[in-house]
Amino acid sequence: MAGTARKRVKRWFGALVALLVLCLIVFAAMHRQEIQDRFRAIGFEPSESIVRVLDSLHLTDAGKRIFLATRPTIDGSQRFNEQCSDVDHSDQGHVLGCYTDNRIHLFEVSDARVKGIVGVTAGHELLHAAFARLGEGDRTRLSEQLREAYDTLAENDPALAERMSLYENLSDSAYTNELHSILGTEVRDLPDWLEQHYAQWFADRDSLLDAFDAYHAVFVGLQNEAQSLERTMRELRLDVERRKTDYDAAVERFNADAAEFSKRNDRFEFSDDPREFERIRGELADRRSELQATMAGLEADIERYNDLRAQLSALSETSSELDQQLNSELAPVTTRPS
Repeated sequence: MAGTARKRVKRWFGALVALLVLCLIVFAAMHRQEIQDRFRAIGFEPSESIVRVLDSLHLTDAGKRIFLATRPTIDGSQRFNEQCSDVDHSDQGHVLGCYTDNRIHLFEVSDARVKGIVGVTAGHELLHAAFARLGEGDRTRLSEQLREAYDTLAENDPALAERMSLYENLSDSAYTNELHSILGTEVRDLPDWLEQHYAQWFADRDSLLDAFDAYHAVFVGLQNEAQSLERTMRELRLDVERRKTDYDAAVERFNADAAEFSKRNDRFEFSDDPREFERIRGELADRRSELQATMAGLEADIERYNDLRAQLSALSETSSELDQQLNSELAPVTTRPS
């Protein structure tokens, strides 16, 4: 009897072990990506630059795990372009980051005027990594929901519609992938369900949006100031041209009247009427003074126009300088790796 009981216990124990092994296999299969990410993250030693970027993102544990699992790099050299060579620069403007082959690569931008741009780019690429880790069914459902949310948001946000127009040439799946990253890092007011979705990875999404708004405001400010200057210059030029035309006509009339007055005087027409002589001479003197004042005003406005043109040129130089800072194509061949 004892032997039979022991055999029965062994069978139960064996069955239990087999069941546990099966459960572990099923669990491992269901969470394979998460397990892989944990091991990749644990085995990665981030650089100081990456640590600073990570700290700026305020990620959840899940977000940190995915970010570190992609073993991100940050580089200000041509190596970045090599790593992100499959990104179409012509369609998306300057490429500041990419997610490719399960790696995140970031372009190093150190200009204080656009502080935060690297962090926002990192958040954008992190969401690409998160999107790639969704199951196909979840990704399909999310894509449909994102499209619906975007259609509603774009009605009241022409800037968002213009932003997404850069990706119109992409496939549907690639388009919604970009939409997923852009909504998460650039758009503040989102439906509650979408906020909860992004909360899986961002513990403080508002801080990321603050960083985006801060550096985006630099470019918007430059553009608005340039447009304001151009508008003022255009209005001033038209006004000066109109006034100069009137001035030239007034000068021509004055010269004709002054010449006629001189001829009359030469003919002694005012010998018997000195008061008329003084009246006409006084009127001509007043007109000369008015013309001189008009010319002084024109010269002042021309000088103002030139000052505005210098300001516009300075803005253009600033904009060009920032543009060069963000253009990885202009990066040096090599820098110190980080």
